[in-house]
Amino acid sequence: MLMKIVMFTDAYWPRINGVTVSVDSFSHALVRSGNEVMIICPFYPESEEAERITAGKTRIKDTLINAKQGEPIVIRVPSLPFIISREDRIAKFSKWFWVSKQIEAFNPDIIHVNTEFIIAEFGFQYARLHNLPVVYTFHTLWEDYVANYIPLVPTFLLQAVIRGICKNILRRSDAIIVPTAQIQDVVRKYKVKKQSYLLPTGIDPQLFSREPSEIARFRAILTQKYPQLIDKRVLLFAGRIAKEKNIDFLLKIVPEVTAKHPEAFFVFVGNGPDLYFYTEECERLGIQDCCIFTGGVAREDLALIYGMSHIFVFPSLTETQGLVTIEAMLSGTPVVAIGAMGTIQVMNGDNGGFMVQNDPGEFIDRIFNLLEDDELYRRKIEEAKRHAQGWTIETMTVKLERIYCSTLVAFNLAHP
Repeated sequence: MLMKIVMFTDAYWPRINGVTVSVDSFSHALVRSGNEVMIICPFYPESEEAERITAGKTRIKDTLINAKQGEPIVIRVPSLPFIISREDRIAKFSKWFWVSKQIEAFNPDIIHVNTEFIIAEFGFQYARLHNLPVVYTFHTLWEDYVANYIPLVPTFLLQAVIRGICKNILRRSDAIIVPTAQIQDVVRKYKVKKQSYLLPTGIDPQLFSREPSEIARFRAILTQKYPQLIDKRVLLFAGRIAKEKNIDFLLKIVPEVTAKHPEAFFVFVGNGPDLYFYTEECERLGIQDCCIFTGGVAREDLALIYGMSHIFVFPSLTETQGLVTIEAMLSGTPVVAIGAMGTIQVMNGDNGGFMVQNDPGEFIDRIFNLLEDDELYRRKIEEAKRHAQGWTIETMTVKLERIYCSTLVAFNLAHP
């Protein structure tokens, strides 16, 4: 059953996070399966679509006609800077009428909400007014994150407010998707009696399967920019550069790792609110010659950085899904990660590397194992590639289509 789906998200490219990757990956896979997809997301000043699709600059009919063949339609809503997070944007609520006209021209069958802010509300309001079912993906455990964004307000108060918002959204949804078992437990704790489905985000294996010659050329270019990489074995962290990612953990182990293995070099890839803080922290700790922060890179380049890396090191304790570990494995890069949250589900033990406790000594020992035992390293490369195949986007998209279909059937029976 082919469908027309509108995905609502308050985060999308060029903003890099798990929600963006999920919406992008699923939307493209759904289109490849023959469905039609429209994405409603914020306008970012650096967005490529900024001049083409923005309220008041493009006619609705032209927007639909000009969409690239085989691509989802992307509608960018004029937005304002988000005060508490410089990377994010808040859509202008006054653009609701324009957004609704865009969606009416598309004539969707089902609504899929992926966030909790203004654009999410657009999705719920449109579904209510047009009698359509809403599938909501509960991506982020905001109770765990919110204190990092609003530090001056008591954490218990922030958590109470966020809990109320999340419960309200869950109760208004007709079906709930949870990417991890931990989030499913939270839904149960909230006592929301709605159908929920466990569905992680899949990864496109083609993006992370690169030729060795291509990787070598990219490394040569990157080495021109960072001569420190010459003859080094890269230990890579990729993700948002923020305190909740537990980056301090890695900085503290740099001296011990590089003292025993001077050829090891830590590379941190990603943007985030604490990028400058950690750059300065490296200098304060005296490890600036052992690591670099590259800032954000294009997704295609990230795939090449995975390919040139020796080990992927991931200490996050709050990761919802831990998709970067799968991306590394698809690239043939073994992983050393702390077993917490989504990482537990993704790795399910020592598959494709080592899943360890939140213990610097154990983390360092596993890095040493991979640096010193060539046979073990080769086995972990092959194991990583095999394990990652169970997390491809095509596999997960088939399950998503089934969720849409069952939600539509149940909704139509309840709303004849």
